[in-house]
Amino acid sequence: MTASRADDVTGEAGEETNRLGIAGVGAYAPGYRLTAEAVTEAWGQFQGAGISETAVPAGDEDTLTMAYEAAQRALEVADAEPGTITHLLLGTTTPPYEEEALGPRLASFLGLTSSLESRQFTGSTRVGADALRTGLETTTDGAVLVVASDAPRGAPSDEHEHAGGAGAAALVLTPDGPGRITDAGEFVDAVPGTRFREAGSRETTGLDITQYDRDAYTDAVASAADGLAPSLEDVDAVCLQSPNGKLPYRAAGALGVDAERIQAGTTVHDLGDTGATSTLLGLAKALEADHRSLGLVAYGSGGGAIAMRLEVGGSDVGGDPNTSDSVPVETALEGDRTLSYGEYLRIRGDVTPGEPDGGGAYVSVPSWKRTMAQRHRLVAGRCRECGRLAFPPSGACRECGTLDEYDDVELPGTGTVEAATVIGQGGAPPEFVEQQARDGAFVSAVVALEGPEPDDEPVSTPTQVLTPDTDAVSVGDRVDATIRRIYTQEGVTRYGFKMQLLES
Repeated sequence: MTASRADDVTGEAGEETNRLGIAGVGAYAPGYRLTAEAVTEAWGQFQGAGISETAVPAGDEDTLTMAYEAAQRALEVADAEPGTITHLLLGTTTPPYEEEALGPRLASFLGLTSSLESRQFTGSTRVGADALRTGLETTTDGAVLVVASDAPRGAPSDEHEHAGGAGAAALVLTPDGPGRITDAGEFVDAVPGTRFREAGSRETTGLDITQYDRDAYTDAVASAADGLAPSLEDVDAVCLQSPNGKLPYRAAGALGVDAERIQAGTTVHDLGDTGATSTLLGLAKALEADHRSLGLVAYGSGGGAIAMRLEVGGSDVGGDPNTSDSVPVETALEGDRTLSYGEYLRIRGDVTPGEPDGGGAYVSVPSWKRTMAQRHRLVAGRCRECGRLAFPPSGACRECGTLDEYDDVELPGTGTVEAATVIGQGGAPPEFVEQQARDGAFVSAVVALEGPEPDDEPVSTPTQVLTPDTDAVSVGDRVDATIRRIYTQEGVTRYGFKMQLLES
């Protein structure tokens, strides 16, 4: 077993040498919820200790779309333009594909530059914290975007399945970010069999040797935090990796903190086990509550842990002692629909037919690639002759008839419903049959998208409007765009924009 201190984070006299700090945080969890009571009714027991309910991705959500939701919020609250992001670091144990980089697709969703340096971390629940530490040690005059997104699952009657939740967190790091890591440490010890997923499997499992698992977790997180200067004993909150709702509290004594401070940095009770996102979701929760001194501890089975101490503002971390610098946070973690267990199985695709073979509207991958700017970021065209917007930007201008003479314009993503209809069971086009089987009836609408200038005429486009209540969408409703799965053909998922209702 080995432990290490992060000598590159602080100098000999405690002087900070790390250039970057946290400038903004975004967090997201799906709106569907599965309660412990629903699982108990189906299985006669619930093995997600200390968890009241778990977050469940919708049928058109996955870790990539959740990463977008969190990242968009982080960029907004940090007031960071996409063009300033020089590095994208993404951590997950449950990517949509076992082999294909997620960074390029996420960069396309967000409009990041093609010269971006991108890294993907996977294979351990500590990789969200690993991505954060790597980002904080990056040298750049721009900004670093760190994202963790996860949705672990297990066998139907297994504790990993009952505890499994979903969520994403994103952090923007800049040279003047007020949230600073002042010390860090790591610990590794070979402890096989505690939690693993075999090659080709979608289900996390473990040997479930209770005391062995507890000791592996407690020893690793305590050893990683051991020697942090100062220790975690005086922090406001501890954001601790949470496989379930009881294990983090078993480590409280070893960390020298009480249960209240662990609870201040824990989301597992209401979201479930969010895997590689767990520690960073706890960070978002603690910062949103204006806690300013935090311990971040992430555990990865196999095993090992990483621990960091975070301070917000103040002269000891390079800030002005006379100001109240804080890290802005925007979260969307509340549930809006509780599922029965049958609905849960349907939404995650366990009892649905799967994507149909043929018969749908076929768009080749090269064709989709050519239109990704429109599908991901609503890039319209402005006629060079008369200034009228066109979406998509092709063909003759509807105003003056000029042919294919457009300048790219990115629409803000807001609009108004002009017409709407509900596509009921059996009415979906073949490419949307699997989505309908999972999520049920959906709303198809014509939306008038607003232009970037106040005097722009809106442009109309067909799209889906996301809502758990299909009767809730009416003409005149205000909507804005997000990214979801559209459909999968030839094994390749097409992602694109859908609209969601804005709160009135």
